[in-house]
Amino acid sequence: MTVNDDSFTNWMHREEIAESMIPLIGKLHRERDVTVLLHSRSLVNKSVVSILKTHRFARQIAGAELSVTETMPFLRALTTLDLGPSQIDLGMLAATYKADDRGLSVAEFTAEAVAGATGANKIERREPRDVVLYGFGRIGRLVARLLIEKAGSGNGLRLRAIVVRGGGAQDIVKRASLLRRDSIHGQFQGTITVDEDSSTIVANGNAIKVIYADDPSHVDYTEYGIRDAILIDNTGKWRDREGLSKHLRPGIEKVVLTAPGKGDVPNIVHGVNHDTVKPDEQILSCASCTTNAIVPPLKAMDDEYGVLRGHVETVHSFTNDQNLLDNYHKSERRGRSAPLNMVITETGAASAVAKALPDLKARITGSSIRVPVPDVSIAILNLQLAREATRAEVHDYLREVSLTSPLKRQIDFTTAPDAVSSDFIGSRHASIVDAGALKVEGDNAILYLWYDNEFGYSCQVVRVVQHVSGVEYPTYPATAV
Repeated sequence: MTVNDDSFTNWMHREEIAESMIPLIGKLHRERDVTVLLHSRSLVNKSVVSILKTHRFARQIAGAELSVTETMPFLRALTTLDLGPSQIDLGMLAATYKADDRGLSVAEFTAEAVAGATGANKIERREPRDVVLYGFGRIGRLVARLLIEKAGSGNGLRLRAIVVRGGGAQDIVKRASLLRRDSIHGQFQGTITVDEDSSTIVANGNAIKVIYADDPSHVDYTEYGIRDAILIDNTGKWRDREGLSKHLRPGIEKVVLTAPGKGDVPNIVHGVNHDTVKPDEQILSCASCTTNAIVPPLKAMDDEYGVLRGHVETVHSFTNDQNLLDNYHKSERRGRSAPLNMVITETGAASAVAKALPDLKARITGSSIRVPVPDVSIAILNLQLAREATRAEVHDYLREVSLTSPLKRQIDFTTAPDAVSSDFIGSRHASIVDAGALKVEGDNAILYLWYDNEFGYSCQVVRVVQHVSGVEYPTYPATAV
């Protein structure tokens, strides 16, 4: 048999294993509210090829490809356990099992590693929490996709309604079409139908009421059967407590803003300060996409090396706020054609760091350049450290952070030498460390951080909503602190 024959036979064998993983992953998700991950990447509703590619990607961060032949025994072991709602990382199970020298079987090790989610220890499945989207733009539609995707077993978060201004004939049909197809993020994964008579979009079985209103004060959500909901304002029209309080109408319990909050509105970056949200806090912000991209790696670097000062330069994709062609804009430079120019503009991300990381004493400055790409940006974080380090040391540290730290859902890591911005469209991490571009000399470190400023940020928003809703389930094996 030739090498080619061996490779093809091996591929078909792995395909067969991946095919057999899909019903096990789906059953765990639907019946027990268990999300199966691989190095923080969900395997729920993934295709055979997607599962294989996710395993192969592990070589970029862990140094060696992870095979489905290694992870399948752990998945089988999970199906035999009395699991409660949780997230279970097969990649971490496989890695920690390799490092364990006690001679346990896969079944014994798995039962021990996820003991916190089994038997008397497991948490109860919670009733679905209603969610309302106020606005249905770029972030709103991506958050909608994520909420529909995560509806899963029917527990967790449930998108009940979308509030928009009336847009004339066939408005709901046009909005459903924008949800169905996206020029950057591709087709919606599932089916969408529209009932114009009842003003309802049905997406993967989720009935979503479209409510038309020009002002929050015009809506009584209880009329639509909505109770104790979390409203996500993705319009950015109101950013202070007084303005956002307008959303606290009958049926709405909390308001989450998808833009930097002003005044005393808490700016929350999931993974960094989400645990500081007070249970009775009704209004909070998820900060900006750039703040979410830089704060987790900034915290990681400060924890290990100390940061004396820093500067962030963001090279940011253009946004809907800019003009397609030169035209009037209240901000002079943003009035110039977005797809034809690099545009120097301001960023509030650096000043927002203080809200998310109040213990960081370093002064962080920032500036931004908008460039002619529609999605994915890069933040160049230039830091003066409290002690000297080597490039190899920082490289290995950040790779380990992306794999095993409490920030592993926020920080990803790539060693791909030919990586470019479009490679990171659809990334669910807040930022991705580009290992090849990393520079360290003495007490100076420069980190290049890619981030999908649309989808990655939307994932962070959903994580915050899950947390304040009480449906953010623990991850096993437990992350090292």
